[in-house]
Amino acid sequence: MSADQLPIDRSDGFLVVAGPTASGKSSLCLDIAQQVDGVIINADALQLYRDLDLLSARPDEAALAAAPHALYGVLDGATRCSVGLWLAHAKAAVNDARAAGKIPILVGGTGMYLNASLNGISSIPDVPDEVRREITEMHSALGGQRFHAELATIDPRLAERLAPGDTQRLIRGMEVYTHTKTPLSWWQQQPLEGYINGTGYTIALTPPRDAVYANIERRFDMMFDNGAVGEVEHLIARNLDPGLPVMKALGVSQIADFLSGALSKDDAIMQAKRDSRHYAKRQMTWIRNNFISKITLNEYYSKSLCKKIFPKIFL
Repeated sequence: MSADQLPIDRSDGFLVVAGPTASGKSSLCLDIAQQVDGVIINADALQLYRDLDLLSARPDEAALAAAPHALYGVLDGATRCSVGLWLAHAKAAVNDARAAGKIPILVGGTGMYLNASLNGISSIPDVPDEVRREITEMHSALGGQRFHAELATIDPRLAERLAPGDTQRLIRGMEVYTHTKTPLSWWQQQPLEGYINGTGYTIALTPPRDAVYANIERRFDMMFDNGAVGEVEHLIARNLDPGLPVMKALGVSQIADFLSGALSKDDAIMQAKRDSRHYAKRQMTWIRNNFISKITLNEYYSKSLCKKIFPKIFL
């Protein structure tokens, strides 16, 4: 047995599969699940939301029927999911899979989720919704530059790592300090806890960038023509907080601008594809720099690729 083989122990082993959007990782995990009798557990932040079926590229009905899936479309769009909340759901899904005698297969492109599954998270107290709203309004009133300067006065270590345009993380730093009176950077230095018990076997699917980009282009055209506009119309009708994750999903703002007449159809599609390519690039950079994989697959997913890796995954 070579050093890169992964003899999965059904009692405590689990797979963690990382890949950028549109890399074929869902198809890879579906084939793995069918081969090893596994349960596919979502580790993608946006696929958690039932409001985003097409735009988050959730598995379709055929895939859901072909193998057990967990944590897809389980949250309402009005919910703001944290890493801690996802980890609690993921641990329960892993326990359910093990109780059924199946291999848990965590898959996604949300780096914080993947890291948390393997290493745990800092125990940061939950921030009440009213504090979050207060800080979000503060950010809107001050703007990115002034808000960043305010954060630097109470958490200089965190502010040094963040750009003024990193709205979500700036707000997170300020809301944690406001609620706990302790800098987020201090919380982040505390021992990690809550990781998934057992042995995690890691696989990275990182096809050539051009292949990922080409698939993004094809996939978004299909999304737009097959219901993505209706999804965004539904979100707009709900009048949700624009700062919620579902409202910041790739394609939502561009389609909303198309619906309002602010963008033409062609411009909306072009901008959504551009932003999706940028997101995929960031994911690939994160995987390369932060995800330690036992198996790295540097080609786009195919059935022939599966034949190469099945013997390494399950002996």
